[in-house]
Amino acid sequence: MSRTSTLLLSFGISQFGDFVYLVTINVYLYQLTGSAAAVAGLWIIGPLASLFMKFWAGSVIDRVDVRRWLIGTDAIRALLVALIPLISTLPLIYLTLFGLALVKAFFESAAISYLTQIVPENSRKSFNAYRSLITSSAFLIGPALAGLLLLVATPGVAIWINAVSFLVSGLLLLTLPSVPRAASTPKLQVGDLATDWRTVSRFSRTNRFVCLIYILGILSMSLALAMDAQEVVFLQTVVGLTTTDYGLLISITGIGSVLGGLTVARFANRLSLKALLVSGYLFVALGYLLYATADSFLMVTVGFLLLGFFNTFSGTGFLTFYQNNVPHDLIGRFTSLYGLGQSLVQILFILVIGFTGDVLPLRFSIIVAAVLLAGLSVVLIVSVLRSNKEAFFREDQTTKQIS
Repeated sequence: MSRTSTLLLSFGISQFGDFVYLVTINVYLYQLTGSAAAVAGLWIIGPLASLFMKFWAGSVIDRVDVRRWLIGTDAIRALLVALIPLISTLPLIYLTLFGLALVKAFFESAAISYLTQIVPENSRKSFNAYRSLITSSAFLIGPALAGLLLLVATPGVAIWINAVSFLVSGLLLLTLPSVPRAASTPKLQVGDLATDWRTVSRFSRTNRFVCLIYILGILSMSLALAMDAQEVVFLQTVVGLTTTDYGLLISITGIGSVLGGLTVARFANRLSLKALLVSGYLFVALGYLLYATADSFLMVTVGFLLLGFFNTFSGTGFLTFYQNNVPHDLIGRFTSLYGLGQSLVQILFILVIGFTGDVLPLRFSIIVAAVLLAGLSVVLIVSVLRSNKEAFFREDQTTKQIS
């Protein structure tokens, strides 16, 4: 099996486990507490954990053998997930879930660093496209698999199966090569954190276009997540859809995501980064506008199909763009420190949309969020299409290393 195939299989198994876990932990927590508020708290745990983790995680990632740390985080995630069904009190469950979110936040930044280093630059777009395809497939199949497991077993058994998926993912990573740091790389000291912040700040000032595209991308993702947090309430109480309709819409979105992933993977070498970014952000924005103004099942379906299909375009283009333009030895710190800001924005957007949805019509809040997302997308598209920025989209460019 090739190196890239092993990577895809490892992260794919982890992705499928994540989607099984996403469904089963909600069911398990609701069965345990009977509280919708307790389940809703899951939306905040991830961003909060990122606040504690990402301001220093990148400094570690850029100084260590990342593969070993990825394997370690897989093992820790497996242990923490396996403990959940054995805990019966809500505070301990939340503490375990918070610990799990901390490790996941580290894993996400470390994975980007490892993938950037081990996948050749001329293969990144294709690799990211196949990874998006796997994520889309997991989005479609994972919840269905979780539903099947919940029919034949308890939520605890489904959660333990998820723990096994992390172990398998870690074992596959054992077969891949390390990308060790130079022997002269000093160990992390407390004072290095401030130095790393200044290094990222210096890179940001001298590479403003790269940072502009990155910031626009993470702001768009944060707005989308905030709207998704209100999705069930909006569709059932405002649009008037049933639970069955919602389940069907999720399946349709999953099918759209798989088709989008197949399209990008099949034509990755023919689709330029500009084409991926422009088409992806344009049609994702259109999808959210249709969703926000929808008054029928058909209109929501069209919006969700656009979201499912073109999210793969925007995601692949966004990830490949910044992998190509941020130096390998800085990407851990860059991803983590900007991720810290992203987590703050996510929490703010989720709370604002949730709060305004209680004091103002929810339709108004969702439309405002969709219009803001569309505005960000327009700025990003215009920026990408500027003729004097061609150098940032050369597929064969070599980035300079910054320590």
